[in-house]
Amino acid sequence: MKYQSQKVALAYFVCAMALFGIQVLGGLLAGWIYVSPNFLSELLPFNIIRMIHTNALIVWLLLGFFGAAYFLIPEESEREIYSVKLAYLQLIILMVGTLGAVGSYLVGIHGGREFLEQPLWVKFGILVAALIFLFNISMTVLAGKKTAITNVLLLGLWLLSLLWVFAFINPENLSLDKMYWWFVVHLWVEATWELVMASILAFLLLKLTGVDREVVEKWLYIIVATALFSGILGTGHHFYWIGLPGYWQWVGSIFSTFEVIPFFLMMSFAFVMVWKGRKNHPNKAALLWSLGSSTVAFFGAGVWGFLHTLHGVNFYSHGTQITAAHGHLSFYGAYVALNLAMFTYAMPMLRNREPYNQVLNMASFWLMTGGMAFMTFVLTFAGTIQTHMQRVVGDYYMDVQDGLSLFYMMRFGAGLAVVIGALLFIYSILVVRKREIIAPGAANPATGG
Repeated sequence: MKYQSQKVALAYFVCAMALFGIQVLGGLLAGWIYVSPNFLSELLPFNIIRMIHTNALIVWLLLGFFGAAYFLIPEESEREIYSVKLAYLQLIILMVGTLGAVGSYLVGIHGGREFLEQPLWVKFGILVAALIFLFNISMTVLAGKKTAITNVLLLGLWLLSLLWVFAFINPENLSLDKMYWWFVVHLWVEATWELVMASILAFLLLKLTGVDREVVEKWLYIIVATALFSGILGTGHHFYWIGLPGYWQWVGSIFSTFEVIPFFLMMSFAFVMVWKGRKNHPNKAALLWSLGSSTVAFFGAGVWGFLHTLHGVNFYSHGTQITAAHGHLSFYGAYVALNLAMFTYAMPMLRNREPYNQVLNMASFWLMTGGMAFMTFVLTFAGTIQTHMQRVVGDYYMDVQDGLSLFYMMRFGAGLAVVIGALLFIYSILVVRKREIIAPGAANPATGG
């Protein structure tokens, strides 16, 4: 760590990991309700648990992005963050808003729009925090060195924040409502967040592999171009059945097929950088998470997204467990694993505990990734059966759900593996101490020799 202001990232990462723990535990609880539908039905209804699960996911990922920006921008810009106090103020606003939103959900106060359920005052708080963040990092970058990584990261974060304005637009017309809703949800996760992902991945691979910056930057600009080209009009695959003109079926289908490309490029980019790299970096766990993120993102967001993005298929499959399979694997690969890669790389430096035992961290990767992969396969099979029984044959919805109970039990088991892996990751980062380094010829205090 070269700059003192980078320590701001530590607070963001710790808060993010706390919400990460809450998010996966909420997901496990929701998974059990699929097995036992009446569990906590009066005390804590399923829709509230799901709100907490999805909102905690979004907030902790954003905290991870913000923390990553505060960590990497000083190194890239070669100067301290413009205002450390503003960075901490932004974090306080976000955490107060998060706690306020959860408290509101628990007493039944929410906006009712999926992912955008936050009360109005929380939405304004998020907007204020985003503006503080944009001012802070923009002033830092403008006063310092400009690189491709900071340029792409700034573009992604500016667009991410500006798109949040659509969260305030809530027309009475349901078609318009869903259209503006997808302006936030799709253009976040399948456009602007991809820019953030690409820039953070580029920074990590630059540090971990030692590849020339010029090579990294060329790849980065190609990935950004394909992500924006495919992602913006690819929004159309959400417009098929919400009352918008029929031409969106073709626009959405055509451009959605191209959305596989940026994720394939990111996976190729990661492996080519490691192959070309000449640096034997000691943090193998961070490299594992970086490669894992790009690989799982390609399969989750790219392949599983393509499986049901064409309107002829989506007519039958939308809203089934196939959607859940795609959503879980894509979010885990593209954004969860990426943030965990950044935590794994930065936290030892932020806490001054290098070298440290990476075995538990790597074990958490395989446990979480294996659990998420199994969950995806289970939900894919469940969704395929559900599509045929419910949408083709026309069986009653609840009869179909009863027929999927075995899949839901397996999904719960997979979720349990993910939760254990997540808690193991948090433990490995926050609790495990660094190993003692024994100087040659010195007595080992553990053995007395």
